[in-house]
Order: sequence, then C-alpha cells, then structure tokens
Amino acid sequence: MKDLTRRSLLASGAALPLAATALPRTAAAEAPMMGASFARHRRFMIGGFEVTTILAGTTPREEPQGIFGMNVSPEEFAAVSEANFLSTDLAQFYFTPTVVNTGSELILFDTGLNGAATTGALAAAGYAPDQIDIVVLTHMHGDHIGGMMTDGAPTFANARYVTGQAEFDHWAGAGNEGFNANVLPMADQFTFLGDGQDVVTGITGMAAFGHTPGHMVYRLESEGAGLVIFADLANHPVWSLARPDWEVRFDADKAAAAESRRRILGMIAADRIPAVGYHMPFPALGYVAPGSDGAEFRWVPESGQLMG
Repeated sequence: MKDLTRRSLLASGAALPLAATALPRTAAAEAPMMGASFARHRRFMIGGFEVTTILAGTTPREEPQGIFGMNVSPEEFAAVSEANFLSTDLAQFYFTPTVVNTGSELILFDTGLNGAATTGALAAAGYAPDQIDIVVLTHMHGDHIGGMMTDGAPTFANARYVTGQAEFDHWAGAGNEGFNANVLPMADQFTFLGDGQDVVTGITGMAAFGHTPGHMVYRLESEGAGLVIFADLANHPVWSLARPDWEVRFDADKAAAAESRRRILGMIAADRIPAVGYHMPFPALGYVAPGSDGAEFRWVPESGQLMG
C-alpha cells in the first residue's frame, strides 16, 4: 500500500467507473406509450394574408381502389401503390378546412364533418367560432357542410356565407338531407359567385366542376404572392392528383372532374405557387410539379419554403 506507483494509481482509477456501473440500482419506471400524434394546425403567410390549415379529422378507409382508380386494372393500381409506399388495402383520409386572415376579415373555407371537430381544431389554432366573418363553401358534400350547424344552431353565429351559384342551385333541387339541415336554414345569408368572381379583394373563385356540379377552387393573391385552395379537385396525392384521369367514386361527372384536375393542377404547376388540398396529407400544403414515369403531376409537400 505504501509503495503505490503512478502506474498503479492510474490503473486503479480507471477501474472506478466500471465498478460504479456494477453497483445495483433501482430501475427507472417504464415510460408510457403516448400513441401517434401530430400538430393540428399549420400557419404561414401568403403576402399580407395569414393562412392556417386546421385538421378537423382523419379516418382510414378500406379498399382504396374502390374509391380511386376505378377505371384502371388491379395490377396497375398495385404497381403505382407499391412504387409510392402505399397499401392497396387502406387509405387515410384527412379533412382540412382553411382559415384566411386578410387583416380585415377572418374567412373559413369549409366547415368539416361536424361542428365539434371543426371548432375544436379552430380552438387549437387560437380561434373562436364567433370570430369567423365569412364561411366559404367550396361545394356541398357532407364533409364540407357538416359543421355549419351545432345542436340546431349556427356554429359560426357572426358569419355570412359564400358559395358558387351553380353548386347551390343544384343541391337546392336535389332533396339532399345534409343540405336541407345545414345549408338551407342559412340561405338568406349567402352570397353566390360565378367563375372569376371575388369573395373579397384578393380571393377569387374559379370553376372546377365535376366533383360536384358547381365545385369551385379559390385563388389567393396578396402582395405578389399566390396560393390555390383546391378543395376536392384531387382527393389523394398519388391516386388522384398524380393521375388526373383515374376515376374517383365521389366525382359526380368523372370526365369533367378529370378535365378540371388537369386544367387547375396545370395552372398551379406552371405558376409555381403553393396549394392547399382538403384531403391531402396534413398539413395539406404543398406544390404541384410535372410528373414522370406515367404520372402527369407530382405533389411536393411544403418543406420550409413558407416558414418566413
């Protein structure tokens, strides 16, 4: 002991960490599994407009080829799906209303499946239903008008409503239960648009018929920047947007829907502006680029371009 050398001291010191790790200790409690999750809103600027996409719901649907690609063979559907890492057994649907703050109006595009889901998503993004000044309905399917009423009362008590004239006229004569329950009670608060007419300055409706008889998309322009809210023009980034001729079960006029997809998506791609799609994977924000390998277009998710 009294003749310790420098070498033996170093050797004994080096062993100390190993000895310490060998000491028994009480095991830490296992952390609980938290489950899959993601943000419920995404906020960004388009010129002087503040735009927020909100997730009002998401659900899986079985047998996606029965929804998309009705006019293609199972072999082609499977090959395209595999190339894009998609299951042929299940599709995930997203429901994404959009809020636009122009600085003088707070505008909500579509109201989701029901009032509770949409107001919950609005609250998560910092908004109250009574703040909404204008509700724009891109079309009258249930997952877009279902949130207009809550327990028999208007969900957005201070809002006026805007939709396409052709769309309203069609559903007014269709005897549709959802339209009659949600839209008809508010009919005297509607303003109706045709192709090329404005909701407010800087937000223009564009005819994109086919999905429904009067389906419209909306182009935003502010301070030299642009964005297209394309609603249900394309309901999936691969099975619909990339291949506009693939028939979609939900499209009322499949040929007209394909023509609208090609025209509007071509415009978005040519102008190189961002777009929001109601059923695109959340946050539903991205760009449209020319496609390849049999795809006419390609969905490019936004990846920081609008962070500034």
